[in-house]
Amino acid sequence: MWDDAFPSFLIGLREGLEAGLIVSILVATLVRAGARSRLPQVWTGVLAAIALALSFGAVLTFTAASLSATAQEAFGGTLSVIAVAFVTAMVFWMRRSAPSLSGEIKDKVTGALGMGAGVLVATSFLAVGREGLETALFLWTTAQAAGESAGPLTGAAIGLALSAALCWGLYRRVLRINLTKFFTATGAVLIVIAAGVLGYGLRDLQEGGVLPGRTSYAFDLSGSVDAGAWYSTLVQGVLNLTPTMTVLQVLGYGGYLAVVMTLFVRGVRDTAPRRVPTGVASRVGTETAESAESAEATEASEATEAGLPAAQPTQVPRRRPAWLVPVAVVTVPALIAGGAIVLGRPKPAAAETVAVSDKECGKGFSAPKPGRQTFQMHNTGDKTSEVYLVDPATNAVYGEVEGLAPGTTRALVATVAGGTYAWRCVPSSGPAVTSKAVRVSGGGTTQAVVPVSEQDLSGPLRQYRSYVDKGLATLVGQTRTLAADIKGGHLGKARADWLTAHLTYSSLGAAYGTFEDFDQKINGRADGLPDGVHDKDFAGFHRVEYGLWHGESAASLTAPAQQLATEVEGLRQAFPHQDFDPSDLPLRAHEILENTLQFELTGDTDEGSGTNLATADANLAGTRELLTVLRPLLTTRAPHLLPTVDADIARLQTLLDAAWHGSTWTPVAQLGATVRAQVNGATGQLLEDLSPVPDLLEIRKSA
Repeated sequence: MWDDAFPSFLIGLREGLEAGLIVSILVATLVRAGARSRLPQVWTGVLAAIALALSFGAVLTFTAASLSATAQEAFGGTLSVIAVAFVTAMVFWMRRSAPSLSGEIKDKVTGALGMGAGVLVATSFLAVGREGLETALFLWTTAQAAGESAGPLTGAAIGLALSAALCWGLYRRVLRINLTKFFTATGAVLIVIAAGVLGYGLRDLQEGGVLPGRTSYAFDLSGSVDAGAWYSTLVQGVLNLTPTMTVLQVLGYGGYLAVVMTLFVRGVRDTAPRRVPTGVASRVGTETAESAESAEATEASEATEAGLPAAQPTQVPRRRPAWLVPVAVVTVPALIAGGAIVLGRPKPAAAETVAVSDKECGKGFSAPKPGRQTFQMHNTGDKTSEVYLVDPATNAVYGEVEGLAPGTTRALVATVAGGTYAWRCVPSSGPAVTSKAVRVSGGGTTQAVVPVSEQDLSGPLRQYRSYVDKGLATLVGQTRTLAADIKGGHLGKARADWLTAHLTYSSLGAAYGTFEDFDQKINGRADGLPDGVHDKDFAGFHRVEYGLWHGESAASLTAPAQQLATEVEGLRQAFPHQDFDPSDLPLRAHEILENTLQFELTGDTDEGSGTNLATADANLAGTRELLTVLRPLLTTRAPHLLPTVDADIARLQTLLDAAWHGSTWTPVAQLGATVRAQVNGATGQLLEDLSPVPDLLEIRKSA
């Protein structure tokens, strides 16, 4: 996404152009000094700087990945603050140095020519290495803020490629750029971006427990701002401004922007009146990019002016293979980075083997050290068992293994923090057994799931069954009316009554076998039938829909409509006696909208009415009803989940409402590409945010 790519594009362009200018100056100066044979030393230093930057990025990535969630937040926040400091220093340094950059680098190269090869390598390495390290650090922090790496890396790659093209144009004297103005303009934009990175870093430090005020919000606009809209993602991606920000974030963001931007603008005004020698400030690129043809014509005289014999640099004897130094400068940083990654990772303790059975539950378990731990769970009994790592005081679950067969061993990975831990072994038959508890000191906190019992879900299940039962009673009357319309030849009225009845049915959560075989008879699709819509087994709402919107006569539709009413009546009578596994209830919160995304939003179930979005709206109503009955259980287990889901539902509802035009709905096939992508995206985001519900409300035996 461009919103995630833009900050990295800008840093790639600036840092790439800065490093490229330095390399161009080095190359041009050597060419003019008649020291072409020393160019490999420049490229060796550049190669070493690139290798160092890549190695540094690898260290950041793999070191962070090995930390606990809390430590990752603190680590990322600290590096974000450091990155802001580096970027700020770079912005001010380049604003001051652009006019005189060419002369400074030339002086260094002239001095290096009289010394050994190592000095020239070091000159190019140090000149480019700083930009490489700054780029790696800033890219890592922006990727962390974006939550993905593809956008930031793509933006940086485009920026670096463009900077390379600009530097080549400057070197070949086909471009003229006022670099002072360029670095001033981009510097101002970078200051705004850096303020957002600082705000994000402060939030990470709060999440990691380093700074206070985690729950002290300056504002919370999540209920009124569409967080998934294009303008929201653009502002969040580029500026790191979110609908909810803490007081510390706002103070850090506003304070940094006010102070740094004021100093930057004041510095620009202070330096604006001063004049520099002609051909320096506005022609840095051209000055650094003397063409090779011009250089060859004057190389002997200019080398002499530099105080060096023209032939001297080309006669340095080689005492080692030409490939040795380049290979070494790439290999050494990589080896050092690999060592840092290995040494920086916490050494995993030897995995304990813990017995699982009704007689030896937890045998072999001793107090583990804080951090991510692996336990080898071995079933020593004669029954298949489940095993949970729990807090015995609250029954909160930290990790689990299901279906552990007798005599088998499987690993259980869990993050251990300060607290009390025990094993709960649940055989396929017989009572659950809890091991002796152990106490772990230190290590911060970790997330756990409070188990749900069948008793916990019995209340929500009764409420939902009552909701469905009332809906079926209403549906019976609606399908009878529909059948009467068709029998009487009132097909226009039948179309309106068909939609009313179908939306009632769609709001009852008929997903994944909720109504057993009745669903296929009432709302089956023509897909997979030998003769498609003309197959004798094609029945229910979609069969009637096809006939009503494809010009079939009332006589041909009377039997399908009557059969639909009969099946609905049968479902109403059967539903109170159907088994409904309480553990299926949390699944419905996710699965109803899975069906919506798969069938309604693709238009696959449209048999002519063009009302797929109306069905999606009814499915959303069914999902909302499920969340209403599950809300008390979810609130205590994931208090931050429901506000997010509510915002997702409101966003999707707004998009669906826009497709309703009083008496008609916009067919899915007629939606514009942008609107269709928005509806699909909003549904997908809601599904993603609902995905933890089945795990949070999974029934676990606690005693």
